[in-house]
Amino acid sequence: MAIMNRPATPWHLWVIGILALLWNAFGAYDYLMTQTRNEAYMSAFTPQQLEYFYSFPVWMEAFWAIGVWTAFLGAILLVLRSRFAVYAFVLGLVGLAGSSAYQFTNPAPEGVLDGTGLVLTVVIWASQILLAIYAFAMARRGVLR
Repeated sequence: MAIMNRPATPWHLWVIGILALLWNAFGAYDYLMTQTRNEAYMSAFTPQQLEYFYSFPVWMEAFWAIGVWTAFLGAILLVLRSRFAVYAFVLGLVGLAGSSAYQFTNPAPEGVLDGTGLVLTVVIWASQILLAIYAFAMARRGVLR
């Protein structure tokens, strides 16, 4: 039985993997604090914003959970050099698409999807697309097993 030589792990995989893990850990933290209605965390929002967040329908909550947790899992799998990181990041994009569809088709109070909120949404989309592309490229090169 021949042993296949795998390419060495490039230094940038560790940098991107750790940054992805930190970035997506914040998303997971935000999700948990919102879902548990953590008083200290949620006190930064206006009453109108809280009402908006707490009124999400179940299907939106499901897409949000899928997006957050599979992106976080994707970051872990990337650091572990698993080819399944690609699937996790793609599934995370599906969750992000579902939750974004709700956010952009339902009126949000001031401060949620304007200004900083809109910039954050664009950054989330860009980071998740780039992470999926990066994971795919690393899998294709044989870096991910």
